[in-house]
Amino acid sequence: MKSLKNITLFASLIISLLFVQCKDEDDNVIINATCNDGIMNGQETGIDCGGPTCLPCGETLDFSGIYIQEDQIGRPGINTLFGTAGFKDSFNVTVPSAMQAEFQTKFQVKLLFMNELYTANILGQTAEEFTTLFSKDVLWLAQTGATSYFNGTEVLTGRNLGDDVMDFSLLLIYGGPNGTENPELISDGVSTNDAEFSSTFPYLAGPF
Repeated sequence: MKSLKNITLFASLIISLLFVQCKDEDDNVIINATCNDGIMNGQETGIDCGGPTCLPCGETLDFSGIYIQEDQIGRPGINTLFGTAGFKDSFNVTVPSAMQAEFQTKFQVKLLFMNELYTANILGQTAEEFTTLFSKDVLWLAQTGATSYFNGTEVLTGRNLGDDVMDFSLLLIYGGPNGTENPELISDGVSTNDAEFSSTFPYLAGPF
């Protein structure tokens, strides 16, 4: 009876391991372990393919050739606004965890070049605090509450497609502590999107 119990526990352990998910630390993508076990299981529609977690059946990843990372822009506009000071190419190929140490000072120099009278922004950040935050090109997402790049209350809790990220970025650079300084510079002059976003991936609006 004792041996049977041990065998049962061992079998349960093996079965549970079949459903373990693996995490790729390079890009934090969750990869379902059943997508390469040679068995049609989980929500797959074929052997190791189909369903919500595996490649579509009949498709394979092609990693041949040489790939070059052209751009990374977790926060749209920040790369464009600050990265034009001769270091955009190196910024684009630096992992986010190393960005602040490498680029914060360069961002601060560029900020004070764009607005030499900068003292603080509407978030109360000094030039060093502001550029420390934005020199790391990642977009945070709040797991609870409203999702917004900036709506007057929620700040950098994520991003909706319709959020005016350029206006908010310009407001932080030129608007001063009350958001009222340099009114001619705190907007790019482009209002809300003039066409509806798609309801399917990649959710972009069509040409208008």
